[in-house]
Amino acid sequence: MKTVSENASFGGTQGVYSHASTTCSCDMTFGLFLPPQAKTRAVPVLWYLSGLTCTHENAMVKAGAQGWAAEHGIALVFPDTSPRGPDVADDDAFDLGQGAGFYVNATEAPWSAHYRMWDYVAEELPKLLARNFDGLDMDRQAITGHSMGGHGALTLGMGLPGRFRSLSAFSPICNPTCSDWGRKQFGAYLGETEKNWQAHDASLLMREKGFDGPILIDTGTDDQFYDLLRPEALAEAAAARHQQITFRLQAGYDHSYFFVSSFIADHVAFHAAALGE
Repeated sequence: MKTVSENASFGGTQGVYSHASTTCSCDMTFGLFLPPQAKTRAVPVLWYLSGLTCTHENAMVKAGAQGWAAEHGIALVFPDTSPRGPDVADDDAFDLGQGAGFYVNATEAPWSAHYRMWDYVAEELPKLLARNFDGLDMDRQAITGHSMGGHGALTLGMGLPGRFRSLSAFSPICNPTCSDWGRKQFGAYLGETEKNWQAHDASLLMREKGFDGPILIDTGTDDQFYDLLRPEALAEAAAARHQQITFRLQAGYDHSYFFVSSFIADHVAFHAAALGE
């Protein structure tokens, strides 16, 4: 692992690190914020998964989460959204290829050579963090994300029972098997057999498994991608399952980081309560 940068932030350290990923078969970069409490004790971990076109940097710079994480004594992990590099398959469209990994393990060529973001976030990166940072309590983890990253947070949260104590999302893609933000990408990455897509649809997972813990969802009523997100499908599935969930439609907010930064304090506090700060 290489240190790209480290900056003092709210009494802690915002770092950026790179490493050769065996899972994605390329170099990967991630951000990690260690709050000041990590200097004297192990702190819980909140994962933030970003959306389409983003890198590790977008939420790290725009969400404004570090101050609230420092207040609650929580570390923040900002993974990249896809493998990258000249040898990694890509597409001219913004919603496929580099910057659009959709947090799945691709099975179809040419994507399958590198696009294994599920295993990267679920397995490789947590192990790397545990080996290299003594200040992390990997037994206390929570996860959140925005848009495509909200989809990833929901599917990883429900797909890895017992891993995360709490789950939240901003403007998540809730029902990708029935949306153009999902069908296109799943067809490319996972093939045309739609049964293989179901494990990566939050609304279907909610009906099948649910989540053993609290969930917080925020979506803006003026989100320009509202029809692609399909929040009503997740809300209906949660209601049918009697899932413990807070589902908020925020009047006048859109899909941007102005929206995320407006409610990030609520989400960090929500996870802090579940993590036992």
